[in-house]
Amino acid sequence: MKKVLFVATVVQKHINVFHIPFLKLFKEKGYKTYVASSNDTGRSDVSIPYCDEYFEIAFKRNPLHPGNISAYRKLKAIINSNDFDIIHCHTPVGGLIGRLAALCARKKGTRVFYTAHGFHFYKGAPLKNWLFYYPVEKFCSYFTDVLITINQEDFTLAKKRMKANRTEYVPGVGVNIQKFSDIQIDKSSKRIEIGVPKNAFVLFSVGELNENKNHQVIIKAIAKLNDKNIHYVIAGEGDKRGYLNALASELGISEQLHLLGYRKDIAQLNHAADIFCFPSIREGLPIALIEAMACGLPIVAANNRGTNEVIVCDKNGFLCKYNDDGAFALSISKLMKEDNLYNCFSDAARVSIKKFDVENIVNIMKEVYE
Repeated sequence: MKKVLFVATVVQKHINVFHIPFLKLFKEKGYKTYVASSNDTGRSDVSIPYCDEYFEIAFKRNPLHPGNISAYRKLKAIINSNDFDIIHCHTPVGGLIGRLAALCARKKGTRVFYTAHGFHFYKGAPLKNWLFYYPVEKFCSYFTDVLITINQEDFTLAKKRMKANRTEYVPGVGVNIQKFSDIQIDKSSKRIEIGVPKNAFVLFSVGELNENKNHQVIIKAIAKLNDKNIHYVIAGEGDKRGYLNALASELGISEQLHLLGYRKDIAQLNHAADIFCFPSIREGLPIALIEAMACGLPIVAANNRGTNEVIVCDKNGFLCKYNDDGAFALSISKLMKEDNLYNCFSDAARVSIKKFDVENIVNIMKEVYE
């Protein structure tokens, strides 16, 4: 029986979110499927659909953390004691350690794939990103059979500068468009459940409460609009919770900010909102954004190499400079006041995301694997 190993830093927030359709694909092809990643589920019994065997590897998200040495040794032992036909690595740390651990196996015929979910070095990235991440990725590319990029900027750079045997562009890991578009909810009830007035104008964001997700710019934009009927709902956890609450309090809009933490009802929350805000400074290809567009939400987002793969400014959303709260405020105001514009963006959003549907991505990946 052929074997495939998926390597990523975490289970719940990566493997279970993005890779179940591809594990299923391999099962249907007769492969035995394995996953190696750290356990972020909070449970001792890790459940991964279509996975025959799970290896818990204590990867650390900081690539310089000394704990990653132990993770490398454990993963290398697992790889060397199994005859994997394919090893597919994901995430920066999983990609680095996975490819290093597979060096001997690759010499024996194992094919090593790596999906870059957005290089940390990009046009306008801090110099430190180029000084650290670029040399690491270039070094690892020498022992990568197939390098997969998910946006055109990364693809162009990889084709020019990386040394993988093959470089492919695949538009993301896929979104179940139907799952998000076909849902029906009681909008008023959902708003009451999360503490939002049923007649409010609701802005919604999904993402970790961290520096990169940049939620503070939307809070500042709401303060500029000076409209108590605007409420901002964020689904996500992170170390910026205290900062965001303090900022909202300082600007006098604390009652308009709703930090929900980690949620499993993102589709329902999208359908309870009016606008999806996506102010990230950096993105590879934003899944949460595509999910919101599947629900027909107009978009107000920051302009970056991943987001502008999905958003065409003034066609299916607005793109603003990531730190320009005035531009975000103006864009939100336009969508609040102009019904025709709102409806045009909503309709265009549903149409423009079809190429990101998971069925399309699985078909593309079939060809890449074969």
